[in-house]
Amino acid sequence: MTPNEPLNESLDRITNDILTSYEAEPRTRRIGDQALPSRGKIVEIVGEIRQLLFPGYFSDKRLTARGLPYHVGNLLVRLGGDLAEQITHCLCTQRRCEQCPDPHPCQIEAQAMTREFLSRVPEVRRLLALDAQAAFDGDPAAKSIEEIIYCYPGFFAVTVYRVAHELLAAGVALMPRIMTEYAHSVTGADIHPGARIGERFFIDHATGVVVGETTRIGDHVKIYQGVTLGAKSFPKDERGRVIKGLQRHPTIEDDVTIYPNATILGGETVIGQGVTVGGNAYITSSVAADSLVRRKGLEYEVLRKKRKNHSPAGESH
Repeated sequence: MTPNEPLNESLDRITNDILTSYEAEPRTRRIGDQALPSRGKIVEIVGEIRQLLFPGYFSDKRLTARGLPYHVGNLLVRLGGDLAEQITHCLCTQRRCEQCPDPHPCQIEAQAMTREFLSRVPEVRRLLALDAQAAFDGDPAAKSIEEIIYCYPGFFAVTVYRVAHELLAAGVALMPRIMTEYAHSVTGADIHPGARIGERFFIDHATGVVVGETTRIGDHVKIYQGVTLGAKSFPKDERGRVIKGLQRHPTIEDDVTIYPNATILGGETVIGQGVTVGGNAYITSSVAADSLVRRKGLEYEVLRKKRKNHSPAGESH
């Protein structure tokens, strides 16, 4: 390229260079493959699912008991079609489909997955009601359940996680990650859809929270901003590739509270029932039940504490 070269000639040569790079690096191109799922459409689907989960919260129209069946029916028709279409794209992407026969097997499977997911909506609603109550009970600044559902970023992140987790359990590929990464971009909380989280889960403030794929969290767990539940190491095979499918992230048992910026790492690390983890703690080994973990200089110490009784699920104070 010379300073006086005509622009058209420069663009022709640059075009050829880019095309050559496509040939040289096929891992970062998709040519001739089925269309990827639409991230924008999946974000819209998250909004439609929230309307279904929380009637009257995220729609422009006032809902009445008389009009509710009509509203839900219309929403299910629209949501069912949108979900099935995007799940089809997810399946085709995963399987590298080129030309499929009619009827399209991925479409048939996507419709079955959509039905399976929609049948789980009542259970997701039950879990989210408990999560909202836990947030209300655990945050003295919360004035109402409505405030939790409508405003709290931690609750939004948990809502999207619970939706994505059900889709993953139904066999849907890619879409669950798109959903949780969208929530991550909005809230700052990164919850992998593969994590297993029990009832009455509350993330306070949300920003900077990381919950890894193989994390296991029990019931009535509360975590604050900046908490990382991550991997300590990544075992590799003989070719130097990370071995997938192993538990890499910690287990958090029931009734645990983890304060800001604590880091807990490792698939063999178990935080026992009733433990309180103080802020900025760095933990890579198991902690016995009913303990208090706190920083002591550059290290941390573990103290025994008395177990507290919790109110029954759903009871407010």
